[in-house]
Amino acid sequence: MRAVRGYEEKDPAITSHLTSGYPRFVVHPFARRLGAHFLATTPALNGRTLWLTSSEKTASALAAHLGADAELFARAGLHGVSHPEASADTAARAKTFLQNLGGFLSSREAEDHLVHLGLVAAPYAEETFAGDAAAEVRRYLRRALPGAADTDLLLTSCGMSAIWAAFRAAADLQASRGRTVWLQLGWLYLDTIAILKKFTAAPLDYVYLRNVFDLAALERVFAAHGPRIAGLVAEVPTNPLIQTPDLPALAALCRRHGALLLVDPSIACVFNLDVLLHADVVVSSLTKYTASEGDLTAGLAAVNPAAPDATELRRRIAAEIEPLYPRDLARLAAQIGRTEAVLAHIHANTARVAAFLENHPAVGEVYWALRPESRASYLRLARAPNATGGMITFTLKKIGALTNFYDRLRLPKGPSFGMTTTLICPFMYLAHYDLVTTPAGLAELAASNLDPDLLRLCVGTEPAEEIIATLAEALE
Repeated sequence: MRAVRGYEEKDPAITSHLTSGYPRFVVHPFARRLGAHFLATTPALNGRTLWLTSSEKTASALAAHLGADAELFARAGLHGVSHPEASADTAARAKTFLQNLGGFLSSREAEDHLVHLGLVAAPYAEETFAGDAAAEVRRYLRRALPGAADTDLLLTSCGMSAIWAAFRAAADLQASRGRTVWLQLGWLYLDTIAILKKFTAAPLDYVYLRNVFDLAALERVFAAHGPRIAGLVAEVPTNPLIQTPDLPALAALCRRHGALLLVDPSIACVFNLDVLLHADVVVSSLTKYTASEGDLTAGLAAVNPAAPDATELRRRIAAEIEPLYPRDLARLAAQIGRTEAVLAHIHANTARVAAFLENHPAVGEVYWALRPESRASYLRLARAPNATGGMITFTLKKIGALTNFYDRLRLPKGPSFGMTTTLICPFMYLAHYDLVTTPAGLAELAASNLDPDLLRLCVGTEPAEEIIATLAEALE
């Protein structure tokens, strides 16, 4: 926990040891090295900080976001934005913008440029798909999203890129109809919340509904805002409380009022949940479960072909997305065929681990897909009764027990999920450190029924008895 706090507080004693990290939060070493090369060889960049982006479009958006200090950069097919090195505030805003939207340069693209410049001998040797990678990925996705054609399945550089593209397309379409209010159902992933808070037309156009199960409250919001509601964003299940709302009821309510419904099933995976027929757009991270080795990011925006605005949404989202870099796509295509086998192993493990935690005297609340409060809503969407995904979140009964447990726990630690490797983290500390360390933040978490010491465990494919034994050891 000392390292967790040190990372969040930018303590050099901790951060100096980090060579890489989750690629929307920590700039990859290849991208840093490529940026350093351009800074050293481009006189116009003297005294400036350079951010390499996933595309020219993202660079232009970042420059517009930063304002007068920003200058566009282009070299050898690469794009980015520079600003004065001394401007720490501008740097923080640039990093947050690229994190929220998933706009950093791909590590494989950076590596290819380093090879071309002679700074790296050759690309890292790895298994990739030799044929039409996009067709291969979509072939599997059509099985997970029945009814969708290839043109409905828009692949993106990461999950947040998919969410941003779908939100931007839907928001612009609805704004042309005088609809600007967006509803957030339940506590969502931090960057999804950030997009809704920052990019709705006005502060009052963002509405947060805390209780995902309170349909009556949602109906009152629709009655109050009427034809001004543009859409609703829901995670199914939510992150991190793994709550599943009544999705068919949400869909009916949105359709009745002309609001668009964006559904994110990343926590459990599109291979586990049949959600497309209820949504206007399904947005999902393919980084999870489909890229189960944990070595790339990818995303998906899937348009429901039966939705009233399908044609327009398809066109608008296609114009907004950041496409996958070809080598990332080839790597994803090499892994996606193993998704169902990986999931079968994860599901078997998850049920056993959840049962262990639910029955351990030191464990407080346990949240997972089949928790009683939303079990029926989840199973209504699940392709099989055991198709739960791998995420479990839980609390400890003893106040202040987090540090001792986490420090003793001999499991891999860090963010992300949906890998063959089990991973655990004190999620609220990593995602919302500003909230867990201030009285106002703690009050906000409490109002949303979130324990600041909540642990997020993402079960992998190791032997279940080993995962359980390791948890038991730390809980002693």
